[in-house]
Amino acid sequence: MPTTAAEHAREWRQGDCVVSDDPARLDREAVVRFITGTYWAAGIPAATMQRAIDHSLCFGLYREGRQIGFARVVTDRATFGYLCDVFVEEAHRGSGLGKWLVACVLEHPDLQGLRRLSLMTRDAHALYQRQGFKPMADATRYLEIHRPDVYKGAA
Repeated sequence: MPTTAAEHAREWRQGDCVVSDDPARLDREAVVRFITGTYWAAGIPAATMQRAIDHSLCFGLYREGRQIGFARVVTDRATFGYLCDVFVEEAHRGSGLGKWLVACVLEHPDLQGLRRLSLMTRDAHALYQRQGFKPMADATRYLEIHRPDVYKGAA
């Protein structure tokens, strides 16, 4: 019989902060509130973001029990992963928590041995390059269907 993710939840601790992959611990409303205000997911319907969380490997960053950050990996846990929706609340930035959150994600056992782990960012290249990410060696291999207005008018 399969086990739930919470039964095998992993935690990393640093000072008064914790990173956890326990989906039951996530403050989903806080995540949705933050993500809907970002440049990369502005206007995403809450129900769509909730479905994305349900079908991803998610990590919460907590300080004194309150969620202050988040990261999500869309993955088959065997060959590929896509790191996305990484954030640390502005009041908690500048102390290395974002770097630590990404390091915890990269240490997760379900993400070991993946052939490719990718991400997209407009403004945090240095953060991810310190973690081993590099620009695509051959961008001509990358194709996409991009629908920037897909959330306009969505409920």
